[in-house]
Amino acid sequence: MPKAGIIYNDIKPIACRTAEEVKDKLIAYGWEVFLATGAGGILGYSDPQGPVCHMPIDYLNPPGFDRDMAFAIVLGGDGTVLSAFRQVAPYGIPLLTVNTGHMGFLTETYLHHLPLALEGILANEYEVEERAMLRVQVYREDDLLWEALCLNEMVIHREPLTSMCHFEVKIGHHAPVDIAADGLIVSTPTGSTAYSLSAGGPVVTPGVPVLQLVPICPHSLASRALVFADTEPVTIFPATPNRMVMVVDGNGGCYVFPEDRVRIERSQYHARFIRLRSPEFFHLLREKLGWGMPHVAKPTSVELP
Repeated sequence: MPKAGIIYNDIKPIACRTAEEVKDKLIAYGWEVFLATGAGGILGYSDPQGPVCHMPIDYLNPPGFDRDMAFAIVLGGDGTVLSAFRQVAPYGIPLLTVNTGHMGFLTETYLHHLPLALEGILANEYEVEERAMLRVQVYREDDLLWEALCLNEMVIHREPLTSMCHFEVKIGHHAPVDIAADGLIVSTPTGSTAYSLSAGGPVVTPGVPVLQLVPICPHSLASRALVFADTEPVTIFPATPNRMVMVVDGNGGCYVFPEDRVRIERSQYHARFIRLRSPEFFHLLREKLGWGMPHVAKPTSVELP
């Protein structure tokens, strides 16, 4: 019996109701179906007094979700999509992402198109697009304190009511550099349209094998976003006496102390998106962010009397 999954945002009634409806339909077609909530991939935060508080990357998968699962459907917004990929990426399960939220930049289709999308998937009429993910780890000496999979970005920043921070950053084999800023963002191409974009970083098309380092409010006219090969691991050493906060994909993270270091590298796992048609990134930029919209013609000048 073929196997499918559904991951949904359980705080949205429409997502809960749709999950049950899709489950019943798939069972009627002879599929075995497993349900899970997006909450299982939410990372949570470690306690300031005990930062060793993390779930290993490979332990986030929900019951029933494994390498035998043909596909899973995600019902929610971008946060649910990010959470779902942390849960299933180690098993390579492709996800059809369905928007029940607001912007839905990472979603493939909308609820009113779901019946038609489901027909296409059951007929095997779709493509799978792979997106790079990051492995983010926090070490104290040789002890691993915290780790997570990341599809968008890792952010490390100062706490409120503290001064600007200094970061020593080493990329691959290159010499370390010192950056003075409120924080740093290390982003994938997928995350280049998220926090990184708001902080002044460039948009990177998904297929380009790069990462980018973006300072947040840097105290230097020379500190700008840096794009580099994703084969280069990044290590960040806090060069400040105050503890900092690290956040991954906007929904979880841990405190980083002066004696800690953060290591970011491309993960062996990929986010596998089900595409009902060939991906068109520029169309998405135009639809969601208004990029490349045609200029509105200026009115003809009129001579005043």
